[in-house]
Amino acid sequence: MNQVNVYLKCLRSAKVSEADVYLRDVCSLRCADLFFSAKLRAIKVWHFKKGEPSRHVVSVLRLLELMEEACPQISVEVLGETDVLIEHVTQARQPKLFLLLKMALVCLVSFMGTAFTIMAYHNDVGINAIFTQGYRMLLGTEPHGINAMEVAYSIGVALGMLIFFNHSAGRTITEDPTPIQVAMRNYEKDVDVALVETAGRKKLEEENQK
Repeated sequence: MNQVNVYLKCLRSAKVSEADVYLRDVCSLRCADLFFSAKLRAIKVWHFKKGEPSRHVVSVLRLLELMEEACPQISVEVLGETDVLIEHVTQARQPKLFLLLKMALVCLVSFMGTAFTIMAYHNDVGINAIFTQGYRMLLGTEPHGINAMEVAYSIGVALGMLIFFNHSAGRTITEDPTPIQVAMRNYEKDVDVALVETAGRKKLEEENQK
């Protein structure tokens, strides 16, 4: 019987809500034979038991072993990642009031932290002296109270932050990802890589102890 070509592209990380994890949950699979494709997608690769960690790293070699056991006639070409981080996520519903309070707390902390950072920066650069000197140079008089330069600067800071972060009232100005989204994706990538490497070292240490 001729071998059936299968193309396997593994994900870097996969989140599942069920305890049983199947091959279709952790990778993309391409096979011209529909029978083999359906059979391979239904292979169980892991089961999360109660009390065990909610994260597990499975190697592509383990996936190949399971696939060849189920379908010896296949020839697999691996693409993408060599290890997959599987995370079991349980959907725990929280009270709406608790979510609103948590959101309000996050907004308050973010606002206070941003305000403190801006004030500390302005204090370091001596923004009051700069405004006073600029007012003298432009108008030739001493400033009294809040002046037009300070108002224009405040409006400019707000507009500059909106343009830089590319996000306002739930809408983006352009289709590019915001700096916060880029930072979060990089953080998630670093966390996934660290977890995979830690799991690999732990497995290697366990094998050496045997």
